[in-house]
Amino acid sequence: MGATRLTEREPGRAAPVAALARLLGRAIRRPSAAVGRRIRRATHAEGAGESGLGKLIELHAVNSAGDMMITVALASTIFFSVPTGEARGRVALYLAVTMAPFVLLAPIIGPLLDRLPHGRRAAMAAAMAARALLALMLAGAVAGGGLELYPAALGVLVASKAYGVVRSAVVPRLLPPRVSLVKANSRVTLAGLLATGAAAPVGAGLHQIGPQWPLYGAFVIFAGGMLLSLSLPHMVDSAKGERRAKLAAASGESEPWLAKHSPGHRRRAARPGLRTVGSSVLNALIANSSIRALSGFLTFFLAFLLREEPFSGMSAAYSLALVAGAAGAGNALGTAVGAWLKGRAPEVNIVLVLILVTTVAVLAALLYGSIVVAVLAGTAGLCQALAKLSQDALIQRDVPEDFRTSAFARSETLMQMSWVLGGAVGISLPLLGPLGLGVGAALVAAGALLSVRALLAAARRGTPHPRVA
Repeated sequence: MGATRLTEREPGRAAPVAALARLLGRAIRRPSAAVGRRIRRATHAEGAGESGLGKLIELHAVNSAGDMMITVALASTIFFSVPTGEARGRVALYLAVTMAPFVLLAPIIGPLLDRLPHGRRAAMAAAMAARALLALMLAGAVAGGGLELYPAALGVLVASKAYGVVRSAVVPRLLPPRVSLVKANSRVTLAGLLATGAAAPVGAGLHQIGPQWPLYGAFVIFAGGMLLSLSLPHMVDSAKGERRAKLAAASGESEPWLAKHSPGHRRRAARPGLRTVGSSVLNALIANSSIRALSGFLTFFLAFLLREEPFSGMSAAYSLALVAGAAGAGNALGTAVGAWLKGRAPEVNIVLVLILVTTVAVLAALLYGSIVVAVLAGTAGLCQALAKLSQDALIQRDVPEDFRTSAFARSETLMQMSWVLGGAVGISLPLLGPLGLGVGAALVAAGALLSVRALLAAARRGTPHPRVA
């Protein structure tokens, strides 16, 4: 009898539980669906949904989130898990084993992908798939302390570089009629920044479960990115009218000091190449390289300096968070402002950001402290974003359409190599704040000295009219 009564009561008990589960499911699903719809509207605005740019924006957000998961895992393993001296040695080894080969491979990746213009979707999907598999390898290395950590990290860097080169070449193919190339790049970059900011706390939370869990998260994200890459429009694989770019100035046209004094200049000048770039793009590349080198320098130098000597009244974690937050905010602000400035002279924009970041870097070296260093980090982020978008505008303006995607690929290669070299300088210096920031100021000042005069002269001459070689 008792058993019968208990059995009779079970359906009654199950009903409220099922109802509660349904309510909880709706409570979780509705906000998520609402956020998804808002994101979809933002990424597909102004015709981006019809042209396919919206899908590329979402793909770049996925790419950035996956990269951040791997960054969290590697930072916790190489940097935070050991004493400062040993961590510095590990990061130096990381740079030597991964970054140095990456610098050697970077000039090869762009031209190699440039020869495969009809397989861009497949190339991006392959880059995502490679990083998904390498994330699993890294998870095993992190958990077991295996030596495969470094070659797997090199593979991640190379695959990330390959994705970045192809993505730069794809954006012009997906432009809606009402969206400029600079604005499209700004939206893609901003989506990546937002995804990075969202993935960072998720990765940190997964790390609390175990050091390999952020890498499992990266595997899932990159697997989804592989499928999203293959869903891009077919026009991504179109190479109609495109030709390869060799960034050489026209005969009789002034060239940057760095180009004229580099080895093999006479041989390069004699080759047939891109006769339509002029000096503006080349000098913009020099300026952007110096700012990107400063960014890489600050990333590594401040990471070690603030861990060893945090700001007064702050822990090392809060000091690093302050600088990282300022850099991220500056980058996001620069990306937003860059789209607004797209109609103004790009040469003048680059000169202004060079002068601004050099001035702030000098002041930070002279007045070292928490506020001025945070301001420098934010200024470097803002100037890096503005200078890159202005460089994109110059390439769009001065490079003929049939060379443009190749020019974007090569500029992206140079930017990433500059960041690597700046990081190598940062890790090699003694941990003295004023000295280190003085070296950082010298890096960006060198770029200003080599490019500002030529950029201002180009701005005074006005917009050139590209000629077909």
